Amino acid sequence: MNGAARTNTRDIARAAVRAELAQVAFDLFRREGFDKVTVNDLAAAAGVSRSTFLRYFGTKEDAVLGAVDAQGEQLADALRARPADEDDWTALRRALDTVVEHHRHDAAGTLAMSRLIMETPALCARSQEKQNGWRPALAQALTERADHARPTALGPLVRAAAAVDCLNIAVNHWTASGGRLDLDALLDEAFAALVPRAPSGRSPR
Repeated sequence: MNGAARTNTRDIARAAVRAELAQVAFDLFRREGFDKVTVNDLAAAAGVSRSTFLRYFGTKEDAVLGAVDAQGEQLADALRARPADEDDWTALRRALDTVVEHHRHDAAGTLAMSRLIMETPALCARSQEKQNGWRPALAQALTERADHARPTALGPLVRAAAAVDCLNIAVNHWTASGGRLDLDALLDEAFAALVPRAPSGRSPR
């Protein structure tokens, strides 16, 4: 086995352990409540030492939200892959289809996760912080789509921030509905709310 293959095998094994630890943590948080569970509790439930657990997750919050950073990278990649003739707002909306598909693939799991986050102030704050971290990568992807965009232009960053906020609002409404509302339609509605409308004629007084 060459070095690359060994590295790949280690990465796969590490990812599997990380996923298992995250599932154990999530199950324990749902049963006992996030604030009542300590890192020692999580390590004991997973059958590993505290130090081993902390090698995979630096905090309790990261055990729940560990995939959020990777999701931001996936969104940026999806945005870069959009057709060049799409306007930025449409490209951002379509890039978020990756999130919609994730929710559809595991509706029960994502609903339970979203509820836990919404009901736990520490998780909600950490999730918001992580998603705010998506903005520079999304703005950079938008800048790369433009032929002559200024690196310091505010437009891409503003649009990226607005898209992330639209996603949060849509997911919150979807979660509050118990997953009954269609996330795709909610995202469309959120994005449409920020599209400038042509001024209509004034009604007579």
